[in-house]
Amino acid sequence: MRIATWNVNSIRTRKGVVIDALHRFDIDVVALQETKCRDDQFPYEDFEDAGYDIVHHGLNQWNGVAFASRFPLSDPEPGFVGMPGFSKDPAQPPVQEARALSVTVEGLRLCSVYVPNGRGVDDPHFAYKLDWLTALGADYRDYHVNPEALPFAILGDFNIAPTDGDVGDPHFLLPGTTHTSPVEREALGNFLTTSKTTDVVRDFVNTGYTFWDYKQGKFQKDQGLRIDFIFGSQEFSDRVVGAEILRSARQGEGPSDHVPVVVDIDGGDPDDRPMVF
Repeated sequence: MRIATWNVNSIRTRKGVVIDALHRFDIDVVALQETKCRDDQFPYEDFEDAGYDIVHHGLNQWNGVAFASRFPLSDPEPGFVGMPGFSKDPAQPPVQEARALSVTVEGLRLCSVYVPNGRGVDDPHFAYKLDWLTALGADYRDYHVNPEALPFAILGDFNIAPTDGDVGDPHFLLPGTTHTSPVEREALGNFLTTSKTTDVVRDFVNTGYTFWDYKQGKFQKDQGLRIDFIFGSQEFSDRVVGAEILRSARQGEGPSDHVPVVVDIDGGDPDDRPMVF
């Protein structure tokens, strides 16, 4: 089974690009982020005609997370326990955003996440980002002791490049820049420790970026960031037999500024996979 994560930067704009890539790269299950639509606006019929089951969580024209799968999806859960909200006005109560969605597929528990950007190290959104990531880790702290716990992975756009080797854009190496600050990297490390997960892609693909800004020819210069990850439990990691960063998905007409990150999971006869339409 091939499982991917992909920030698509508007599913309505890029539904054709996404469906073509799912078929071209033979992806069975994909966690999507930044769909930028409400549930009633998602192009369900296009994906269903292409052979994919859909679960989507979107509240407005921002954020939005989803799963598309050739296999049946069950037990959908939007958000997570203790997930913080955000408000620009401190006098107003925080508002929940569509940034997390969990499903079960083929005996695996998967969570698609779109971690807040942070905007600037002095912006209230930065504190929100750190709090959000801390809460996500806390939600998974004791998951493994649940007698019904499944092998699990948390997939998505984490908006943090863990090391300088994950940074090709010189702008993000400047002091005081988001995505690479020591406090963000520490928060990501704490998340991994708390959730008891590891990067299941890096052992197979230890270099390469997953995001390039549209501006200033960043993709052509390969000035990108590695900020999209698949973090898995030990039981999930043990089943990973390969991984790829699909850089070629950034080419062509109207691509997202992110590319898919894919893992191959063992587990049965590949001929048993659903047919591609």
